[in-house]
Amino acid sequence: MMYPYKFKLKKKQIQQTISSNEETNVPPNPELSNINALGTPNIPKVDQKIHTITIIGHIEGHTVAPPQNKTTKYEHIIPQLVAVEENPNVEGLLVILNTVGGDVEAGLAISELLYSLSKPKVTLVLGGSHSIGVPLATSGDYSFIAPTATMTIHPIRMTGLVIGVPQTFKYFAKMQDRIVDFVVRTSGIERNELMELMSSTDELANDVGSILIGEEAVKYKIIDEVGGLNSAMNKLQELIIKGKQS
Repeated sequence: MMYPYKFKLKKKQIQQTISSNEETNVPPNPELSNINALGTPNIPKVDQKIHTITIIGHIEGHTVAPPQNKTTKYEHIIPQLVAVEENPNVEGLLVILNTVGGDVEAGLAISELLYSLSKPKVTLVLGGSHSIGVPLATSGDYSFIAPTATMTIHPIRMTGLVIGVPQTFKYFAKMQDRIVDFVVRTSGIERNELMELMSSTDELANDVGSILIGEEAVKYKIIDEVGGLNSAMNKLQELIIKGKQS
């Protein structure tokens, strides 16, 4: 129980803190604001050669995720990608992934935009890139995965009201085809192999699908190479030099 005098004391301390901050006239740090809002230290600057984007946590779509969730909002990522494309001084893009998946349409929209970027882009999976994170990982010109990182491949899921009519199931099938087509188009895996991984019943205890760890993702040709940050940066520099020479 909080007594009135304690509450007044706490309120006075807060007011004193606010007043002291105002007196010092300390300007807000734009980099801290960007990290808090966008998960990146800055938007592409004029003198910046390589821009880095992090896609972490839950990929948030048209519905706001619960406040306790770590999220990546597509309205934050898309403007950054447009800025990278328009800025003539930015030569390459590094995308770092550690996501549990999330909204299918938002994830696929970001994936298509990444894939259509004219500048060299490299993706790096750290921790995990699950569900709709799979097409995000394959959307670059070259992809890396950390040795201990994982990718979960499973059929599409829907939440909320589901009407049990043939049209609903056809819509599910079309949504899944969109994801499968993108992954097949942007990686080396065959369509039938990907469908087998999606429908496997041996990997997950209470679900259908497969978990690929590091080298396994490379074995199935979903990811190009096992590596970390240094490998990803070196490959991006190589792609940038190659692009200048062509």
